[in-house]
Amino acid sequence: MPEPSTEADRTLLPSYRLPALDQDFLLGDSMRGVRFLLEYAKAEEALRAWGVRSTIVVFGSARVREDGPGRQPFWYQQARAFGRIASERGGALKPPGHIRDNVIATGGGPGLMEAANRGAADAGAPSIGFNITLPHEQVPNPYSTAELTFSFH
Repeated sequence: MPEPSTEADRTLLPSYRLPALDQDFLLGDSMRGVRFLLEYAKAEEALRAWGVRSTIVVFGSARVREDGPGRQPFWYQQARAFGRIASERGGALKPPGHIRDNVIATGGGPGLMEAANRGAADAGAPSIGFNITLPHEQVPNPYSTAELTFSFH
């Protein structure tokens, strides 16, 4: 890029952008650790605001469907029942301002993760969706609590 002819033009250069507002800089390889810290801190702050002290992490296939073939509906219903029971009995059903324990946390996608989040929703409890960027983009399932649904790079 040619050097600007006036001092005012220098303010338009990428080097003059505030680092926190410079997406090219923030998304560069050298800032990977900073991005990781930001993603962690953002989620941690939201969980703290909701009083989440502990979670139950539910792993499971994104391909299991409620109306799928074979035993898929059985496993979907089992994960949904688990999410409901754990939420009802584990301490997630606390009013705002109280500490919540054993809040269901999933990868936020479809399948068994959706079922566990759905079970928590059936109980009226919050649940967490920790979504990640994938080659074939996933969208958050509709059952994790909106304010506790995160996207990670």
